Amino acid sequence: MWLRKYFFLLCLAMIAGCGEPKLPSPFKASDVTVKYAQADFHLFDAAGKPRSLADYQGKVVALFFGYTHCPDVCPTTLADMAQVMRMLDKDADKVQVLFVTLDPERDTRELMAQYPPAFHPNFVGLLGDAEATASAAKAFNIQYQKQPTKSGSYTLDHSAGTFLISPSKKYVLLSPFAQKPEMIIQDIRLLLALK
Repeated sequence: MWLRKYFFLLCLAMIAGCGEPKLPSPFKASDVTVKYAQADFHLFDAAGKPRSLADYQGKVVALFFGYTHCPDVCPTTLADMAQVMRMLDKDADKVQVLFVTLDPERDTRELMAQYPPAFHPNFVGLLGDAEATASAAKAFNIQYQKQPTKSGSYTLDHSAGTFLISPSKKYVLLSPFAQKPEMIIQDIRLLLALK
């Protein structure tokens, strides 16, 4: 009899020690709010105007780091985000896609004024000097490194993925490279509802 009571008490203690059950995330992308809640950037748009996340308050920000000479990841991501914007229809006005260059050496203001909007007219290119670029990349834990090519030029190895930041800046998600547009749209609509 005492063995049954002991076993019962042991089970109760184990259940109590489990804590609160963790609910599944409603998001398709990874919720990285804890890590990036305070992350920001201080860069310039192609017209030379200073920009930070505060300039896009009230919109979901889709933030992507790359460079205009990128042969694959960057144009694919921008094309995917253009598809997302088309599929969002009237909700597209509530989303701002920002493309931050990691290659200020080659990505001039003129190039940044043309490249992102070539995918969608509302896309904004952001740039800074080497120090501002490194600071923005560090804030979002973006890794990048030059890789020399045989032609004497270089490519950049860099982190891929798109940050989705809620209009209130309370939620930050990280959508992996090549995530289906439908999943990104679902997350954007959730972020719009959460404000």
